[in-house]
Amino acid sequence: MSSSGRAWIVAASVGAMEALKDQVGLCRWDYPLRCLAQHTKNNVRSYSQAKKLSSLIAKKEKAEQYEESLRKVMYLSCWGPN
Repeated sequence: MSSSGRAWIVAASVGAMEALKDQVGLCRWDYPLRCLAQHTKNNVRSYSQAKKLSSLIAKKEKAEQYEESLRKVMYLSCWGPN
């Protein structure tokens, strides 16, 4: 097949694809890729929020441990052996 014949086949294929895109309203790959991008964006946001939440929980637990340790020191200094 000559190069001009191939060019006509490619042009016809591109034209057919464009016509299908116009009829259906979406490209065969555009919609799934958009959905995948949106899903990834939502999950990344959820992951970052979960990461922030877990760091806040860890800070709170550390503060509670510090408070309990301070409470024990205060108790022992007031009521412990002299």
